[in-house]
Amino acid sequence: MFKKQSVVLTLSLVAVIALGMFAAPLAAQGNTTLVVWDNLVRPEESAIMDALIARFEEAHPGVTVARTAKSTDDLKATTALALSSPDGPDVAMVNQGQSDMGALVAAGLLEPLDDYAEQFGWFEHFPAGLASLQRWTPDGMQMGEGDFYGIPIQAELVGVYYRTDLFEQYGLSIPTTLAEFEAAMATLAEAGETPLVFGNLDAWPGIHLYSEIQNAELASREWYDQFMFTTGEVDFDIPENIAAAARLQEWIANGWLLKGFEGIGYDDAWQLFSAGTGAMLLTGSWLSGELLPGPHGADIGFFVLPALEEDGFKLTVGGTGYDFSIRAGSPNVDLAAEYINYLYSEETAQALLDAGFLPVYPVDTSTLEDGLVKDIVLGWNHLNSTDSVGYYMDWVTPTMYDTITASLQELMAGRVTPEEFVDVVNADYVAFLLEKGVR
Repeated sequence: MFKKQSVVLTLSLVAVIALGMFAAPLAAQGNTTLVVWDNLVRPEESAIMDALIARFEEAHPGVTVARTAKSTDDLKATTALALSSPDGPDVAMVNQGQSDMGALVAAGLLEPLDDYAEQFGWFEHFPAGLASLQRWTPDGMQMGEGDFYGIPIQAELVGVYYRTDLFEQYGLSIPTTLAEFEAAMATLAEAGETPLVFGNLDAWPGIHLYSEIQNAELASREWYDQFMFTTGEVDFDIPENIAAAARLQEWIANGWLLKGFEGIGYDDAWQLFSAGTGAMLLTGSWLSGELLPGPHGADIGFFVLPALEEDGFKLTVGGTGYDFSIRAGSPNVDLAAEYINYLYSEETAQALLDAGFLPVYPVDTSTLEDGLVKDIVLGWNHLNSTDSVGYYMDWVTPTMYDTITASLQELMAGRVTPEEFVDVVNADYVAFLLEKGVR
């Protein structure tokens, strides 16, 4: 991957702390505590954040950043209540979806950041399509319009990690169509390998697996744009979504997913893959920093799940990590904005990339050697150049996360038909359209 791969993380942290990559220290802020909540709990991510905070404090004499790292589930469960408190965090990472950011905007709990975005020049490096996912009308009912409420530092795309040594052993190439991907899974299964490592005990991984199949069936972004922005022009009940559900059931019936996936947690699943179980793992780019140091890290590559036809169009689940947002009413709004600007920078992006994570901020990739990180960066660049960065469909209504996770579990267990699955999801969606008044 990188030269001296075994010390990549150490070097990246030394660079953050010691090489003077950030702006010169600013004027003293007085004795101020900036309270920050994030979900960067993985050891590599957390170490980078701690190093960045140390440098930020050095540049801001008198400022202490009190950072709390929470799991994603814990963050989702506690952020709204915390932001409604005068003692809540000044900065918190927030999911962009309707049930999270939209609800917080409607409750008046987030500070609009448009003026800071202009002051710091964020939009010079942040694609407009991604910026629209951080915009909400004041009632929190319409994504893509209104004020700007947060900016992320990590990009995300869902794709396929694969064992390059196993692909070579069985004469497989990176697939260029969905049929080729399925043929590779069939070859691996016949050889006694687990084609696709997957665990759905946590329920949310099923969203990514179904959505990637769905995106291939759709072969267009027109429907998905209207669906996600709840224009009222489309329903979920379309043939392509039924076909995607049927294909997912076929993959399960063929034995292409890890045996017992229903009772296997997400972390257990990727750790099994890292340790040598299976040939492929469909999940997000956020795991690269965990997989690289593993026993098979040098033999892991990454590709975007292909379209139905070679060179055909396909959205890919992706976008960004959670936003850094500011609590409305924080006594430290300006300082909080400086902190966010400090994180949304070339220096932070390079530190993330050096540790195997994909930054939103554009970086120089000329020094990257062939391997996992380069595969992911090239995948992200391709999605942006072809306007094929997709969505997380659970963002679309306040109740969709619960609806889609539960109904996918029923679908994958064979307790409902593809048509029944689509009916349940569509009922949730149409109810929200009626509530919005666009139906």
